[in-house]
Amino acid sequence: MTTDRKSILIANARSGSNSDAALQALCQCLGEHGIGHDRLLDISSEGPPAAAELEAEKVGRVIVFAGDGTVNAVVNGLAGWGGEILVLPGGTMNLLSVRLHGDAVREDEIVARVARGAYRLVRPEVASCSAGKALAGLLAGPGTAWADVREAMRDVDVLRFATGAGEAVSRTASGARVRFGEPGLGRDDGYPLVEITPGTRGLQIDAYSADKAADYLQHSWALLRRSFREGPHERLGLLDRFELVNCESEPIEVLIDGEPATLGPRAEFEVARCAVDLLATGHGF
Repeated sequence: MTTDRKSILIANARSGSNSDAALQALCQCLGEHGIGHDRLLDISSEGPPAAAELEAEKVGRVIVFAGDGTVNAVVNGLAGWGGEILVLPGGTMNLLSVRLHGDAVREDEIVARVARGAYRLVRPEVASCSAGKALAGLLAGPGTAWADVREAMRDVDVLRFATGAGEAVSRTASGARVRFGEPGLGRDDGYPLVEITPGTRGLQIDAYSADKAADYLQHSWALLRRSFREGPHERLGLLDRFELVNCESEPIEVLIDGEPATLGPRAEFEVARCAVDLLATGHGF
């Protein structure tokens, strides 16, 4: 980024790790490494910025300290913008940060890498469907009902947790499953959950089954912690494009970087390219 361009810091006051203390510590870290910012934007009250707004302000870099859902809104909202985005792990889940910077890397280490020039600008692969583009991952099927339960657990809402858990078990066990249309992969009777993970070789497809009571317990606990691959599943391969079909011709529920959306009974998914430059400091790029 050229020195005559400004920088803004975007945070989310409602995000899981964005306490005042955490935000103050980040601002101090940025200053110590010579990476200042001209403005702090709270996306929970102001909304994500538009490309035209940033161009008018002569902003060249956006620093996002938030979780995957907020990062998704910022990055996809700035598609086509000529600046660059630095993603820092500041939310409940930070899977895109892991893609860009490596596993278990703290924000202060990422900032230090950027300060010494140890980064490159990338436009990573994303998972695209008619409801949006997932930078970190996409989930489809009735098992996505566990997202509400996870939020209740995070908010320490015991009543909503208990009610939601019962509903999620019911929907996962008896909800309309999703199967693969084209190509025809996996089980003909479908799956309660399909995970789609974008990467440098296409879309990695993992399908999760639950045929016994023990499977549902393991599956549910894994979903709550968003450690999906600890649940019963099978890896179906890497694809550039495929179709999911609801086994009962109902709408398909999805989570795009953790945010809920609804697709039609038949939905196409394909690998695409992020439309704005992101800073990567890890060895994955």
